[in-house]
Amino acid sequence: MIVLGLTGSIGMGKSTAAALLRRLGIPVHDADAAVHRLQAPGGAAVAPIAAAFPGTVKEGKVDRQALGRVVFADKAALKKLEAILHPLVRREEQKFIAQARAHRRKLVALDIPLLFETHGEQRCDHVMVVSAPRRVQLARVMRRPGMTRERLAGIEARQLPDLLKRARADTVIDTGLGRRHSLQAIRRAVMKLRRHARR
Repeated sequence: MIVLGLTGSIGMGKSTAAALLRRLGIPVHDADAAVHRLQAPGGAAVAPIAAAFPGTVKEGKVDRQALGRVVFADKAALKKLEAILHPLVRREEQKFIAQARAHRRKLVALDIPLLFETHGEQRCDHVMVVSAPRRVQLARVMRRPGMTRERLAGIEARQLPDLLKRARADTVIDTGLGRRHSLQAIRRAVMKLRRHARR
């Protein structure tokens, strides 16, 4: 089974790429969605976050805005949060891969925003990076509710620059040319991987 790592900086079109992979019949594990589940009522991260960050859990779930305010500009707090979340997300990822193997899947994808930053590429056979021109990226990001230049700068400070991601990728998908172009490029990449998986 081939494990495809999907990543890209904020606003580069990773969610769209993940949706296109699913459309092509490829199971995708979404690390961000896993984090949301872990912080929801009954989630495995709720109790440890409540203990580590008092006041950030309300009505049995993590108040993501309150937690964000605590960790946004505090590197030590962010590391503490990551030490709670990363092992839990990794456990969900391992279950996903085990289920895919049990169903004899030939190709699966791991949608991980901080793939290179957390050395997740070591768990992948092939890495796909989505990228777009800076002006396109900014136009997308600044349309998001509550986004400011300051918040964007804080997010980007934790991300490997796009240029370095592109250099370390096995495949780069340019999402700045529209959804149709992205789908065609992703389809070509998937066809190559599927041919490789059959060998």
